Amino acid sequence: MPDSTADFLTYLRQNKNYSAHTISNYARDLRYFVRYCREQNAAAITVEVIRGYLRYLSKLNYAKRSIARCVAAHKSFGRFLLRNKLVSADPWQKINSPKLEKNMPDFLTAAEANQLLDMVERGAAGLKRGRDSAVYELLYASGIRVSELVNIQPVDLDLRAGEIRILGKGAKERIVLISPRAARVLRDYLQKIRPALAKNNSNKESALFLNLRGGRLTQRSIERNLAHYARLAGLPKTVTPHTLRHSFATHLLEGGADLRVVQELLGHSSLSTTQVYTHITKDRLEKVMRQYHPRP
Repeated sequence: MPDSTADFLTYLRQNKNYSAHTISNYARDLRYFVRYCREQNAAAITVEVIRGYLRYLSKLNYAKRSIARCVAAHKSFGRFLLRNKLVSADPWQKINSPKLEKNMPDFLTAAEANQLLDMVERGAAGLKRGRDSAVYELLYASGIRVSELVNIQPVDLDLRAGEIRILGKGAKERIVLISPRAARVLRDYLQKIRPALAKNNSNKESALFLNLRGGRLTQRSIERNLAHYARLAGLPKTVTPHTLRHSFATHLLEGGADLRVVQELLGHSSLSTTQVYTHITKDRLEKVMRQYHPRP
């Protein structure tokens, strides 16, 4: 079992391109279930044992989303075992994931996005200013995930064409487009900032975005810095890299972009995932109409 788990986690990292955060959560979900089975002296993993475990998690006040992730982790692990003929059956495949309410994603208005990006330029100094401006301009200009951003290498950029090659979820490759402004900021970063940062690391890190020690910039650092800039900008909401992704999609659709184009740019495998943004824009249009129509 431990060997199979290690192989599975390696598969998620190398073949599925899952983020380190997701892999860590999956590993913990698998480990906790094994511990539960041992504590219950379960002779075999059955549907009844699994349902008992899920009831146990509910009694511990686990959120539905956490339980759903647990089910997803075990189903994915089970499919991995079946595909590699390490088991002949997997009872987790008979378990339904709890239904989750679809939360409307948070996003910034265009004015708030500009306010935030302006603050990044004013709120940092030296090499950090040029790097962070490039990071957050790119997140907002392309709508890519922060996990995708930290894996970009300089060779993935075609700034003349305004294109970046992205390796997304499931190791799926796509091309995203960026604005002339973002291309200009990235060009300045490549020419002036990154070479200075790279001098601090003799290992010659291949990532596009580097920390002040010359190593790969992490997702956690990007999230922490963004929250700091949002507070400095006086934004009355929590801002994460995913907020910029949601803002990118919302503003494109408000500007008249085709839903399938936005789906392609975001790297969504299903159009239904992208359709949540149509509800956002519809709600905003309705609000504007009620506010400004002469006969509300």
